[in-house]
Amino acid sequence: MAYLSLFLTAFAAATLLPAYSEVLLGGLVTQGFSLWWLWFWATLGNTLGSVVNGIIGRQVDRFRHKRWFPMTDKQLEQARIRFNRYGQWSLLLGWMPVGGDALTLIGGIMRVPWLNFVILVGIGKGIRYAIVLWLVVHASS
Repeated sequence: MAYLSLFLTAFAAATLLPAYSEVLLGGLVTQGFSLWWLWFWATLGNTLGSVVNGIIGRQVDRFRHKRWFPMTDKQLEQARIRFNRYGQWSLLLGWMPVGGDALTLIGGIMRVPWLNFVILVGIGKGIRYAIVLWLVVHASS
């Protein structure tokens, strides 16, 4: 049940929902759960949550002229220009607490091929959770 909770929290944390998987991850480490499985489920959940952002991004053009849409055409174009400056590789930074979710959304808008999207986002998220685990283990020793 702990791994499922971590997966769901990590998933939610990658979307626009307010969730902080690092707190749960740290707590589970101190309870003696397998570091490998904690890393795996957190990385998988967070990566799949970013895929949801990518799917939403791919739907943006359908909704951008609605009154409720949160971005102007100018803001959307600026985001596209910034993303194109660094390209798909910027998805490696999808783990960042500020701006990471937006990067994965823009990755969807830019229609980055799914395989590239998942691999790049997954690498970034995996490295992030490995660092969090390392910090928690070394802080508690």
